[in-house]
Amino acid sequence: MRVLKSRVGVIGMVVIVLAIGAAALWTKAIHWRPNPATYPIQGLHVSAAQGEIAWNTVAARDADFAYVRATDGAVRDPRFAANWRGAAAAGLRRGAIHRWSFCTPARAQANAFVTTVPRSADALPAVLDIAFTDECATRPDRATAIAAFETFLRIAETHTGEPMLLKISKAVAKAYQPARSFARPIWSARNFFAPDYATRPWRVWQASDIRRVEGVEGPVAWDVVAP
Repeated sequence: MRVLKSRVGVIGMVVIVLAIGAAALWTKAIHWRPNPATYPIQGLHVSAAQGEIAWNTVAARDADFAYVRATDGAVRDPRFAANWRGAAAAGLRRGAIHRWSFCTPARAQANAFVTTVPRSADALPAVLDIAFTDECATRPDRATAIAAFETFLRIAETHTGEPMLLKISKAVAKAYQPARSFARPIWSARNFFAPDYATRPWRVWQASDIRRVEGVEGPVAWDVVAP
């Protein structure tokens, strides 16, 4: 019985130590960002999912820029206008993001984007964010997908007056290789480790999608610009 109690005690101590270690690693992970000496320009991107944001606090916590979701398919992000104004008022450079939907016609998506995002001479280049999502199971063939992307870019870029960035997930890069068809800056994503899946070097890297930043409720996606 004493041996059993001793073993139970040892196991309990091991569990406690492991729990403390896991908590420490998690705390480090949610506050991690790439070394600013290597990547001096860093920022975040947000949507209505983050709720109301204290932009002045965010601007004081290592952020140099903010990307704000404007549209998702043909649907406007309900907090775009507030986030667009708030980021600018806090002194952050800002850009707009369109989240692609494979279930919505390209023209409808482009029309939603151009009627949501104001023309702004000081805005960062807008972003076309292409990833597979659970909300849409449609997977067109490559020719159809590339033609749809081209239609959206032609309309949206006529509105913004400059080329957009392509934010491409690893799965989309493998399925469609859009970087081979469009000479646009690439935005890649991979937590904690620099991504290498695009056919061209990335210009922006989403380095974490779990970072916690004071002024924002819950996790945000943290991004860096290539040096």
